[in-house]
Amino acid sequence: MADFIFKANIAHYKEQLAAETDEQTIAMLRKLLAEEEAKYAEWRAKHPTPKNRG
Repeated sequence: MADFIFKANIAHYKEQLAAETDEQTIAMLRKLLAEEEAKYAEWRAKHPTPKNRG
């Protein structure tokens, strides 16, 4: 579930960045995106995905 939330947040920030024109808002969104990506990377390191069997 957390995996989905991280991915959704990251996608949301990227969408906002694509449409934003205000430099201060862009800077804030880049900061939030970087923080969310770092949290996701940390979470992934602690919760590795089991390899597919088949």
